[in-house]
Amino acid sequence: MNRPDHPCHNARPGPTRGEGGSRSKGRSRGGKRHRLGGLVTAVALAAAGAAATGAGPAHAAPRATAHAPTTSAVTPKAEPNLLKNAGFENGLSPWSCSADSGTTGTPAHSGTAALKAAPSGLDNARCAQTVAVRPGSAYTLSAWVQGSYVYLGASGTGTTDVSTWTPGTGTDWKQLTTSFTTGPNTTSVTVYTHGWYGQSPYLADDISLSGPGGDPGDPGDPIPSAPGGLTAGRTTSSSVDLSWSPVTGATGYQVYRDGTKAQPVTGASATVTGLAPSTTYRFQVTAVNAAGESPRSTEISVTTAAGGGQPSTPKHAVTGYWQNFDNGAKVQRISDVQAQYDIIAVAFADATATPGAVDFTLDPGLRYSEADFKADIAAKRAAGKSVVISVGGERGSVRVNDAASAANFADSVYRLMQKYGFDGVDIDLENGLDPTYMTQALRALSAKAGDKLVITMAPQTLDMQSTSASYFKTALNIKDILTVVNTQFYNSGSMLGCDGKVYAQGSVDFLTALACIQLEGGLAPSQVGLGLPASPRGAGSGYVDPSVVNSALDCLAKGTGCGSFKPAKTYPGIRGAMTWSTNWDASNGNAWSNAVGPHVHGLP
Repeated sequence: MNRPDHPCHNARPGPTRGEGGSRSKGRSRGGKRHRLGGLVTAVALAAAGAAATGAGPAHAAPRATAHAPTTSAVTPKAEPNLLKNAGFENGLSPWSCSADSGTTGTPAHSGTAALKAAPSGLDNARCAQTVAVRPGSAYTLSAWVQGSYVYLGASGTGTTDVSTWTPGTGTDWKQLTTSFTTGPNTTSVTVYTHGWYGQSPYLADDISLSGPGGDPGDPGDPIPSAPGGLTAGRTTSSSVDLSWSPVTGATGYQVYRDGTKAQPVTGASATVTGLAPSTTYRFQVTAVNAAGESPRSTEISVTTAAGGGQPSTPKHAVTGYWQNFDNGAKVQRISDVQAQYDIIAVAFADATATPGAVDFTLDPGLRYSEADFKADIAAKRAAGKSVVISVGGERGSVRVNDAASAANFADSVYRLMQKYGFDGVDIDLENGLDPTYMTQALRALSAKAGDKLVITMAPQTLDMQSTSASYFKTALNIKDILTVVNTQFYNSGSMLGCDGKVYAQGSVDFLTALACIQLEGGLAPSQVGLGLPASPRGAGSGYVDPSVVNSALDCLAKGTGCGSFKPAKTYPGIRGAMTWSTNWDASNGNAWSNAVGPHVHGLP
């Protein structure tokens, strides 16, 4: 019987010194001889058995290795890697695999992909790349592998071709390392990896050939530097959003949680899930490419939120828009926003060249650093506030009108949530929207962000006159994940109320009779808010004294303070009020929030 750690043909392959090389016992780095007696006996018995039973032609038994495989992780040297796409992040090219046996897949040692090659009865799944080298030079070859009977080697060295192997790694990754010196006339070598005939597929990743390059203009890829700016964004009871500064030359990143690898990602952000509520975790991140892995970033600690599945927005809430621009209103930081505001909508995200996608950049004129902006958002959230990114505005040009743009919208908003710590999104598209695809986009975003996602909307008055209107349709389509619709009851002139009568803008009746359309049209009272300007300068028309806002809220919630219109029933669960903007409010001494805020929070 063959020993399980020594292979024979089609069952347990043995080590080779090199493709076509001679037998050699070799020496390990410790100077001890490899014990090959059992291997030779096993191979001989297997060959004899095949001959005695009349088996078909066998593949020659592989020969002994000239270098023992390294079994412990080796800290990569800061030397260029001469191999291209050595981490298989860009498919197979320029690697070539015999019999189309290679592909890319997971798990990966680093990054998001690895070589996955499947041997057959007549093919050992050899994948190779030829690289330029210099004559008479020393080279070190290494690779991380997973599987049974995985080989790494170099041929065409001009001296002694080399290879090394492992009989099996289980589900762990193992590093193989060997070295060679090129001959006096050698200008290229072929680096290869392969499995063994009839064995299971193997994985290989982060293959590295270090030494002097044969092409002076192509020195290879250096190991990337450690990422900087690691920051925690949105934190729930079970997840943490992380972001950091991109690293030049990195093809991917590795996130560490409490000192252990948590997950590989391709971009400069990640959401770590599966966390316990009210628990503190330590995070670091490294940058990786084919040459190796960078040192770890500076460590940060993050404590997850307490358990609970619903958004933390209070029963009665005040929403305010924060201006990412200077239009004459008081310039603010997020930290300056009055404490009466429960939901802060950052105005606005920017459309990009990609249909449906949005981005956000702080206005340089505010002299507000990104780090301070993120920290201020985190502080507001720690105080129980929600901060959302608003999309649209009067001049907003975001278009979500097909499946692709819907996906782009969801992906880009979620990236902003991860980067800055936003709790969700505000839809303020004043130039129309497609209810089918905006619904699709918001549901895709909800699937990514989870049940704590905050979705607010700020339609114009005309957009909520009928349930057949696009905005109203969208709100009803996402009623199960919608937080609040704060209709802009200004800049509109006279409009119809739910009783069919015309009401003039700027009165209690206007606010209550038009809000009644939404309350009776399918939205829950908790999803209806009254949107008004914070000061006369905050809108072209429609400003009312805060006392009018409070009277309208009392009329809807309690049936008191009404004008000529009195709703048929009360709506004590009405969410509250919204204003444009916190900046105009601050310019007016916070008169609006000081009057409306306590009143909203005191509703039944």
